[in-house]
Amino acid sequence: MKISATIITLNEEENIAEALETLAWADEIIVVDSESTDRTVEIALRFTNKVITQKWLGYAAQKNFATEQTTNDWVFNLDADERITPELQRQIETLKQSDHIDAAAFEMPRKVFYLGKWIKHSGWYPDYKIRLYNRTKGRWQGDYVHESVKVDGEVERLNGDILHYTVRNASEHHLRLDRYTTLAAQEAFEKGKRASFVAMAFAPFATFIKSYLFKRGFLDGYQGFAIACFAAQYVFLKNIKLWELHNGK
Repeated sequence: MKISATIITLNEEENIAEALETLAWADEIIVVDSESTDRTVEIALRFTNKVITQKWLGYAAQKNFATEQTTNDWVFNLDADERITPELQRQIETLKQSDHIDAAAFEMPRKVFYLGKWIKHSGWYPDYKIRLYNRTKGRWQGDYVHESVKVDGEVERLNGDILHYTVRNASEHHLRLDRYTTLAAQEAFEKGKRASFVAMAFAPFATFIKSYLFKRGFLDGYQGFAIACFAAQYVFLKNIKLWELHNGK
């Protein structure tokens, strides 16, 4: 079992080195950069000679393009702000020694470092993601936001974590929220969905309750409260932007 690792990047000079260091076990590393203006490409070339520049195609399309550049059927995808734990690496290396694998893909939990703390609740953990998959049986989907691998076959689970070093502060979270809700609203608009007054008025409150109480965000302290508030804001912004699109604002 040979594995190709893929990363897509855009201005990730602060993250790319540590991300690539955790992929040293891979048989091949592919970095697809969407025209960075910082030192991302220069740094990536220290770890692999397979650094390809490709104009941004959308999240899923960019990751599918990266997969198409690989020479092995098994692909492991990592984002630039993520790292692999030693435990997960050991599990993957054990898989590489297997004579036969029935699964089409493997999912693993992702743990998020947010505002100085590892989040263990709030609906953020365990956030299982399919990252190791057979490219003949799986493909990325979701060109706007929340891209994921659609697999034709059995998905098995690994226990080692992917570590996600997300936004550095509340201001960055706010800016990312604004960008993602614009994309989410555009995706919903193209699917013919509409925003109702009920959704704008009550869905944010319901989202807060779900995150903070039902998903036990209160156990994550101030960070859990912030996560619930931002989750409510996300729902409101997505709906109001969808309303704007339908009303030509």
